[in-house]
Amino acid sequence: MKIGFIGLGNVGGKLAGSLIRNGLDVTVYDLNPDFVAGKVADGAKAGNSAADVMQHCDAVITCLPSPAACDAVVREMLPHVGPGKIWMEMSTTDAEEVKLLSALVIAAGGEAVDCPVSGGCHRADTGNISIYAGCTRDTFDKVLPILTHMGRRILHVGDIGVSSTLKVMTNYLATMNLLSVCEALTVMKAAGMDMGMTYEAIAMSSGTSFVHETESQLILSGSRDVNFTMDLIQKDIGLFQDIADRHSVPLELSPLMIEMMTDGQKRYGVRAQSDRMIERLEEATGLSVTAPGFPQELVDDEPEERGYEVVVRR
Repeated sequence: MKIGFIGLGNVGGKLAGSLIRNGLDVTVYDLNPDFVAGKVADGAKAGNSAADVMQHCDAVITCLPSPAACDAVVREMLPHVGPGKIWMEMSTTDAEEVKLLSALVIAAGGEAVDCPVSGGCHRADTGNISIYAGCTRDTFDKVLPILTHMGRRILHVGDIGVSSTLKVMTNYLATMNLLSVCEALTVMKAAGMDMGMTYEAIAMSSGTSFVHETESQLILSGSRDVNFTMDLIQKDIGLFQDIADRHSVPLELSPLMIEMMTDGQKRYGVRAQSDRMIERLEEATGLSVTAPGFPQELVDDEPEERGYEVVVRR
């Protein structure tokens, strides 16, 4: 199967890299020609446009920064969609938007998969990230061999749109974890605790989380560079709030989190790294919430393994 990949940013570039590294036939396209050149040097072919990629590939993956970007790319590809063509959406986007675009692809005779990822850029880089896939079972079986080169655990979630709904929920939880970790670390620093010991105490406790075990290390090292920016956080938690509003769920924590992230953007920039939220508390207390011995960047030290389908417990 000839695979196209459109969108070679922080996550997309790494996912495309896993396909190329594993010897698949990959054609790439991005508005940034340097990103394309880098993947061509690794063994990919260069596409001339989104339409060109769909015309010459069997399955085209998109990993783009916004619903508007996804819409523009899919509509450009539509004239070349037909039987035997598959669109795979790996962006974090609005469920209603992906359902609308998928309906256009299916009406043109193609197939569509809503397959966002979760687990951090460092795992996207090694093919060990997790992937949710919303589509028919028949389509899932066709694309599973592709997905298992990009992700470790692959979950077929049912209909298109379910994946995107689940993904914004997980990003909401991750952001809540980040903000609570910032508060916990700052309070422990103010109480005179050793921060290395504090990290380990949390990591071995009922209070640990994926965010603590990864992002707390970047907070404590002072790097605060998690490859995920505040504007992306705001997009995702805003989408989660939209879901709650549509279903009349009166959330309390979510609006506060949006307000806190908005303040972070005002202080440090719209596209500041999300881990810089700790600096709001450092400024308020005069403390430096850092410790020696922590890494400047996250590295996935698990060996790369071919992925597999996760079976849902019923």
